[in-house]
Amino acid sequence: MKYTKLGNSDLEVSKICLGTMTFGLQNVQKDTDEQIAYSMDQGINFWDTAELYAVPPSKKTYGKTEEMLGDWLSRNPGKREELIIMSKIAGKGLSYIRGGDKILAKYIEQSVDDSLKRLQTDYMDVYQLHWPNRPNPHFNRHAFTAVDFAKVDREHEEEEILAVLQALDKCVKAGKIRYCGLSNETPWGIEKYLQLAKDHNLPKMISVQNEFSLIQTKDWPYVTESCVLNDVAYLPWSPLGSGALSGKYAGGARPEGSRWTYEGRHGTFRDQPRVHEAVAAYKAIADKNNITVAQLSLAWCYQLDWVTSTIIGATKMTQLKDNIDAFDVTLNEDTLKEIYEVRRRYAIPYA
Repeated sequence: MKYTKLGNSDLEVSKICLGTMTFGLQNVQKDTDEQIAYSMDQGINFWDTAELYAVPPSKKTYGKTEEMLGDWLSRNPGKREELIIMSKIAGKGLSYIRGGDKILAKYIEQSVDDSLKRLQTDYMDVYQLHWPNRPNPHFNRHAFTAVDFAKVDREHEEEEILAVLQALDKCVKAGKIRYCGLSNETPWGIEKYLQLAKDHNLPKMISVQNEFSLIQTKDWPYVTESCVLNDVAYLPWSPLGSGALSGKYAGGARPEGSRWTYEGRHGTFRDQPRVHEAVAAYKAIADKNNITVAQLSLAWCYQLDWVTSTIIGATKMTQLKDNIDAFDVTLNEDTLKEIYEVRRRYAIPYA
């Protein structure tokens, strides 16, 4: 396992991050324990969770993932110092979380305390803002008319960002969190948080985790440029396109217990003809290299030098092992050229 600095922090994280959002719905505690044990045996020291999880989110499973991780930590207290644990505060849109309100300074400390209680730990290494308060072009909101940036009140957004940073600063000084990070952010958002933190001597955001995969490359080059030049770690989530790039949904298949058999809050928006065409093309390349299409997809993500650590997740141990094995795969120049040609044909397979 290779390790790297998380942004400009002093945290050394594995190049693979264990995503945990299946814990509490698709995975029970026994599964959780097995995945954690295997991941740690492979050298993975980096976990990602959120108060929102499990996913798809619901009132019934809210906080369940943190609780299951906390259960493991309570039984393995000596392992806490070996781990880098990230969690997140959810934003607006879910009525059972702070009445559906957005991320405001007045909610930060209590949300941190609640996550710490569920995780059964005294501190989180990184505490992230799950998504922006303002309208944002993520998930299935990629069409030109989906978000109207002209309607954003910039001054008000800046005031809210500053207040949130001040609230996070209190938690950092209290020792409840070590560092702060972003999720589902844009270049403007990243730069604004960094600017206000610098101007007011507040915590610098050390990381951003956004969706990135062979079927969703919108962050290149502008988000990635902002991250690299500001020494902010870039952490891709859903590098397999919510399972699409595993090939398991080809031909309309819906394996029992798989993600697409659950009703998500945004619907199964990746289930589109051009997505399946792209996956089939990538699978043909993978077959030529005697690897799975999932391994091809993860190896491609891994070889990008601006990717700090890739967030993977699985429901079954066979999937987890297959995914981790992908990071030992080296893609030669001819294979990378073939991948590039498919990406050119399917640059935006869903919107």
